[in-house]
Amino acid sequence: MNTSRAGRDELPEPNPSLARRAGISSQSNLSGTAFVIELHEVTQHYGVRPILRSVSLTIRRGEVAVILGPNGMGKSTLLGVMAGVLPPLRGSVHVDGMLRRGSADEELAIRRRCVYLPDQPWLPAKQTGREFLLAVAGLYDVDAERSMEHADQLLDLFDLAEQGGGPIRGYSAGQKKKIALCSALISEAPILLLDEPFSGGLDPSGLLTLKKVFQHYARRKELTIVMTSPVPELVEEVATRIIIIQDGRILADGSLDALQLLTGCRGSLGDVLERLIFPDTTRKLAEYFQDFKR
Repeated sequence: MNTSRAGRDELPEPNPSLARRAGISSQSNLSGTAFVIELHEVTQHYGVRPILRSVSLTIRRGEVAVILGPNGMGKSTLLGVMAGVLPPLRGSVHVDGMLRRGSADEELAIRRRCVYLPDQPWLPAKQTGREFLLAVAGLYDVDAERSMEHADQLLDLFDLAEQGGGPIRGYSAGQKKKIALCSALISEAPILLLDEPFSGGLDPSGLLTLKKVFQHYARRKELTIVMTSPVPELVEEVATRIIIIQDGRILADGSLDALQLLTGCRGSLGDVLERLIFPDTTRKLAEYFQDFKR
C-alpha cells in the first residue's frame, strides 16, 4: 500500500479485512437483522432531573447518524448509553444483537467491535502519538504490520507526522484532538461512537480531513458512525441520517430531505433546526437589535 501523503479527496484505502472483521454483510448482523444498534424505551436520570425519556431508536449498518439538539438536552448521554459507559435506569441497548452490559462475555464482544470516543478523552501524556496509536491497534487485534502502516498514514493525513514521535503532553489542544480521532480510526472497529468529533480546536485542515474521512466511509458503508454535534453546519455534508433530540425525547429523525419536507423548509440544516427547536430565535434577534437601536 502506498504510504505517501494522501490528497484530501483521495483517502488511503481502508483495510480490506475490515468487513471480514465485522463478520457480517452490509444487510445483516449477528442477530439476523439490519440493525446494528437498538435502544428500547431507554430512560436516564441525573438525580431527579430526567435526561432521556423512554427513547427508542435503531441504527442501521453503514449509516452516519448525527445527534443534534440544544445544550443539555441529552445528546452526550444518549451516546454514552449506546457506548455502555452509562447504564440506562430503564430500558435496554443491543449492539449487533447482544445486550449492552448484559453479561461479561457479551460486553467484551461488543467492545471488540465498537469504539467510543468522548468529547474530552484521556490521553497518555508520556507516550508518543505513534506509540499510543499502536497500543490502541493492539487492543483491537489489528495485525502489527498493518497497524504500523496505518499509523503512519493517519499521522500524515492529520498533519501529525512531525509530532508523532514526540510525547502527547507537548501537543496543542487541536493536535490532541487529532491524535484521539486517529486512535478511533486505527482500531478498524466497525462501529464508531464519537462525541463532538468536530470540536476541540481542530484547525480548518483537520475539519476538512475529518469530513472527507466520514464521507468516504459513508459511501462505502463499511462503518456505522454515530456522532453528536452542537453545530449543524459541520455535519450537514456527512450525515446520512439526522436525529434531533430535545427535552430527552427524539423530536425528529430522518435524512436532511425528510426533515426539510417535515418542516417545509428547503434551506440548510441550520434553518431546519431553527424551525424545529429554535422557532423564537428570529423574533428574539429582531427584538434585540430593535432595542439596541434605541
